[in-house]
Amino acid sequence: MSKITSHVLDASRGKPAADVTVILERNSKENWVELSRAQTNSDGRAPDLWKEGMTLEVGVYKLTFETHKYFQSLGLQAFYPQVPIIFEIHDAAQHYHVPLLLSPFSYSTYRGS
Repeated sequence: MSKITSHVLDASRGKPAADVTVILERNSKENWVELSRAQTNSDGRAPDLWKEGMTLEVGVYKLTFETHKYFQSLGLQAFYPQVPIIFEIHDAAQHYHVPLLLSPFSYSTYRGS
């Protein structure tokens, strides 16, 4: 089954980021439609993001990471309260892994495997 997965690593602490809400949306006629949401686990992964019965389609998707509460729980102020990552899927037969490397004042992402 093809799907979209993600995980969050806190680069400033050198650890996975637990309890980050991740929202998956798909663009439909210039509107974002929420498909699912999940919390990262102690390994920084969001295993419940891709729900049973979901079908991956060609199109534009967005993962939004709710980072404000995460940094607040650590007693830190951060510059980015949310991190939206918009990406396009051209081949629905593939698996798409979109990691987030996070710190209070920067972030980066890449297409993982």
